Amino acid sequence: MNITSGDVVVALAGKEKNQIFVVLSADEKFCFLADGDRLKISKPKKKSLKHVQKASKTGFDANLLGTGQENVNAAIRKFLKERSLVCQRKM
Repeated sequence: MNITSGDVVVALAGKEKNQIFVVLSADEKFCFLADGDRLKISKPKKKSLKHVQKASKTGFDANLLGTGQENVNAAIRKFLKERSLVCQRKM
């Protein structure tokens, strides 16, 4: 599994199960995820790579991740919403 910065993934386990995120960064074991709403780029979620799976072939523009934080969080929310990738929480 080759997950890189900007990829769109779905969480397979934990409190965030079945939710969609953008990968901010990744190494051999872990990745840092943000959704622009609850998990912002200033405080991303650290998740094991074995608990995430790629959800889309099109990814978020990784060049935007280095710009201003509020703009990036809004761009991530818009990116996920426009593509109907936001999963609804199961009650």
